[in-house]
Amino acid sequence: MEIPVERRQRTTKAWVTFAGCTLVVGVLYAAQAVLVPFALAVLIAFVLAPPVTWLERWLGRVPAVLAAVTLVFVLLGLAGWGLASQVTGLAEDLPRYRVNILAKIADVRGAGKGGSVEQLQKTIDDIKKNLDGAEGPARTGSGSVILSPERVTAYSSFMWLGPIVGPLTTAGLVLVMVIFMLLERRDLRDRLIRLFGNGQLTATTKAFDEAGTRVSRQLLMQSLVNLTYGTAVGLGLYLLGVPYPLVWAAFGAVMRFIPYVGPVLGAGAPILVSLAALAGWVGPLWVIGLFVVLELFTNLVLETVLYAGAAGVSQVALLVSVAFWTWLWGPLGLLMATPLTVCVVVLGKHVPGLGFVGMLMADTPALAADHGYYQRLLARDQSEAAELIERHIKVDVPASVYDALLLPALNYAKRDRLEERLSAEEENAVIEATRELVSDAAEWIRRAKAKVPVVGGESDAAAAHPPLRVIAYAANGASDEVALMMLANLVDDLPITLDITKTRLQASELVALVQEQQVSLVCIADLPPSPASKTRYLVKRLHAACPDVHILVGRWASPGLADESSQLLREAGATLVASTLAETRAQLKGLLETARPPVECAS
Repeated sequence: MEIPVERRQRTTKAWVTFAGCTLVVGVLYAAQAVLVPFALAVLIAFVLAPPVTWLERWLGRVPAVLAAVTLVFVLLGLAGWGLASQVTGLAEDLPRYRVNILAKIADVRGAGKGGSVEQLQKTIDDIKKNLDGAEGPARTGSGSVILSPERVTAYSSFMWLGPIVGPLTTAGLVLVMVIFMLLERRDLRDRLIRLFGNGQLTATTKAFDEAGTRVSRQLLMQSLVNLTYGTAVGLGLYLLGVPYPLVWAAFGAVMRFIPYVGPVLGAGAPILVSLAALAGWVGPLWVIGLFVVLELFTNLVLETVLYAGAAGVSQVALLVSVAFWTWLWGPLGLLMATPLTVCVVVLGKHVPGLGFVGMLMADTPALAADHGYYQRLLARDQSEAAELIERHIKVDVPASVYDALLLPALNYAKRDRLEERLSAEEENAVIEATRELVSDAAEWIRRAKAKVPVVGGESDAAAAHPPLRVIAYAANGASDEVALMMLANLVDDLPITLDITKTRLQASELVALVQEQQVSLVCIADLPPSPASKTRYLVKRLHAACPDVHILVGRWASPGLADESSQLLREAGATLVASTLAETRAQLKGLLETARPPVECAS
């Protein structure tokens, strides 16, 4: 059987996309020696661009760039040197804490003596002895000759330079790139816009502006949070008597730039030092309590006020991104994971071919509220659909839930049925689920209104008018009938009686019913996207037979499916045409004041 051309094209496109992503990842991994300093330089340039722009007004471009870069890198160098010297002093002081360490080890052993800890230790020791006995001692024959490599002592005095040559080279490369990026930032911006914005100048400009704003804001907010956290750590450890509190304050502040793992490392090191340096167990327990309180305060208060939404990346996507960049570029990838992910999300938002990236990683809701509700009905998950309704009623205007969630689901089901994406049975399942949820929603709305006392409200004003009786007719079946149930619930606080005609009627039968009941208003529900031709015919027949009767047509739908114009229905004789249930309620309330007495229709 031959595969359709469209399906082959989709398959080919998917494989090409996969191959392109694999190639990009391979290039990022293979060229990390160049790309890591470049990415680090770009991020530093993002942060330094605003102060450099401000300094240019007073010093000029070159002096402003050199002053800002020199100040930042000198401060970073001094901080690194000071931290290294403090760590060295800490290492030299560790032997003084030998007594405390031995005492705590003895306490731990004493606590485990005779218990499960001791039994486990004995088991491990027995296993080690058995393994050693099985292997036997290593022996060499009497004539064996053991060769040992000759130690090379040449240039040994320069061996200490090895571990620092790589970091110094990377730092120097980053420094040079930052300087030239800041000097030529406008030219680089224009060249990138010219390269990527051919024919899409507006979208490219917005992408660059948003990337710069988000990255700068994210780094600034995170720096404020970390500075506050570090200050509190230093002050708390100083009061608790932990040695070198400034070292742990700086270490904790820097570690919080690393998502998820950083706070644990930042708190773990001073806790271990407190165990070694402080006598007894009370001091270390106070240190642990300090970090627990600070972590809760930072997460629940500081980050909520200063940092919420700054990155624009969902938490799950950020966690996956941290793992990816760490695997790709190591510790520096871990440090740069968040700003790099922000840039990727911004590109996904503005570049058409990368739209799936923004959808997967951004912190905006993946589905609009009405689509999410409809999706839950399609999945036959009525429980979660009810939760969405309750949530909307709690956080928004309660009565708006009909137009916001329930009614669009009927529109979408009718559209998918007409386009043969749903079977009649599946559409009916959505309608029946909505029918049940309409009753629940009415009860939840009444409870929400009961919590808000109304004194002299619109209900009291409307009650002064005589009751208005309305014949309500569903033009195209069950979905229109459920929509009329929503309207009945929406006007239950007004003196309006909505008689829903549940049987299907021909035009002559509907005219006869109106003539028999002698009402002054008829409401016809006809949900888009079904064509309005049948409703136009009904309106024309009713208007011809009963010209004094108000005819209200409800073409209720979400904005994407609503009619562009209601002119044809008005020309057929419709008094009012509404596109939302809220609009219909307002029209009915207005008719209360001008309601005519029951009229007699022409026979």
